[in-house]
Amino acid sequence: MNAVIPQPERQETTTPGPGPHPRGPWRIQVEDDRLAAMAGTVQALLEPHVGAGAATGGAPAVLTLALDDSLRPHGRTVGVAPCGAAEPVDESYRLTVTGTGITCRAATPTGVFRAAATALQLIATSSGPLPRQELRDAPHFAWRGLLIDPARRHLTPGEVRRVIDLAALYKLNVLHLHLTDNEGWRLELPGTPELTAPERGGAAQDFYTVEEYRALQRYAAERFVTVVPEIDLPGHCATLREALPGLPEAPAPEGLKGRFPYVPPLDLADPGTRKAVAAVLADVCALTEGPFVHIGGDEAVGATPDSFSHAIRELRSLVRESGRRPLAWQESSRAGISPDDIAQYWVDVPMMDLPDTAEELAGRPELLAAGHTPELIAALKGFFAPSDGDLARILEGGGRVILSPQSHLYLDRAYAPEVVPPAEAAAARRLGFPTYRPLGVRHTAAWDPASHTIPGDRVAGVEATVFGESVEGLDDVTFLMLPRLPSVAAAAWTGRAPRWDDHRLRVARHARLWRQRGFGYLASTEIPWDEAGTDEAGTGEACADGAG
Repeated sequence: MNAVIPQPERQETTTPGPGPHPRGPWRIQVEDDRLAAMAGTVQALLEPHVGAGAATGGAPAVLTLALDDSLRPHGRTVGVAPCGAAEPVDESYRLTVTGTGITCRAATPTGVFRAAATALQLIATSSGPLPRQELRDAPHFAWRGLLIDPARRHLTPGEVRRVIDLAALYKLNVLHLHLTDNEGWRLELPGTPELTAPERGGAAQDFYTVEEYRALQRYAAERFVTVVPEIDLPGHCATLREALPGLPEAPAPEGLKGRFPYVPPLDLADPGTRKAVAAVLADVCALTEGPFVHIGGDEAVGATPDSFSHAIRELRSLVRESGRRPLAWQESSRAGISPDDIAQYWVDVPMMDLPDTAEELAGRPELLAAGHTPELIAALKGFFAPSDGDLARILEGGGRVILSPQSHLYLDRAYAPEVVPPAEAAAARRLGFPTYRPLGVRHTAAWDPASHTIPGDRVAGVEATVFGESVEGLDDVTFLMLPRLPSVAAAAWTGRAPRWDDHRLRVARHARLWRQRGFGYLASTEIPWDEAGTDEAGTGEACADGAG
């Protein structure tokens, strides 16, 4: 079998005999001048996998990129196109491996690039000649995203580019940048320089300049990935309040004192606050090439229902006035929702996996270690109780849903101790949000988008998240993402959970790809790394079965 993730919808062996050797040398060829720029992007993505030490001589194998207007879309893609198109873009493709190379053919440049990502996976995960084969595929969901959190732990532009490359290789097409939170503000805004002023402390430059942000968007667009910035308001606003002191604030509600870190949410009914936020969002929208700006809307601890609803309506209006489409976390539905609104669903029922009694709490070491008491558990349950009605509110209002259920798609969840090899136990104990129940890779892979019983035409797409409360840098981010991210990518592309017995074998072969790109990962005991020729430390030789 090949080890492509997501597994292609249609695959068949063609003529007998070996195909090209994955280690090259390879030459990129285009059959249409419209793909000339793409050739350079594909070459750059290919280089880590065919470096010095290529095992073959003779003529280079050819990776051909071709547009073919005669190809018709197969399958039906549903959801919201991140690029802003009225209907999902045709991303279907046909890939053929012959004796001399690989041809990536599609009716659109986007489809050609998705085929190229498949070709790069074939090359990166194989150690012997590729079997001659034909693959045909198309995505189920139009929006396939990944959130990273530089607000809590800054990632350099170079590190973000590496994440974009990884996302593109798994056919993800949205990079959601959580740019602001209580811990940091990571985007320079010309109209509000106080937000990134040097006197606010921190590293010499722990934010993205205007030009760096623009360059990241260009880099992502070359890989058919749309950047969606998040400015998390009206809560999560400590850095904004620090930069703009004097904005009015309400006292903490009596029942929450001492139970949550309290940052007064912004009151957009105050003219000065609204003016400041309007300047911020106008700049963010002006700097953002894509059509969407995320306004946050989650966990506005202490906001009254009326104040919160007013804030969400104002934030949506300000983004629309600046020519962009707003989206927000599911709590935004409490302000009302319309068919033009998109809400990101994260507080699913399993997330509220909290004990009801002191005896049950005693069996949750992760909660005890985080200092949770029965009283705090009760306060958490009360705070999140309104979330039970959010999904119904979204659907009743005609809105669309991005599926990011915390129970399965929050990849900042600690790994279950029983799947962690001893050599990685210390890192596994350190990483992950402290109150989430630790679980294994199979749990993520078991997620079925259809389990939420949302009408198919109301699902905008799927997005995994890696929030940064526990991380210290990119190595920690990839340790949490890998090997779980491919499972989310598979569900987002196919619309269903991958078959575990097959998927775990494919994941094992991807250790080669991650190592070649310099990414660390958890060598979960659930994955048969040895069967793929990969030792559990993540440094072994790749598989020797010669399958593509």
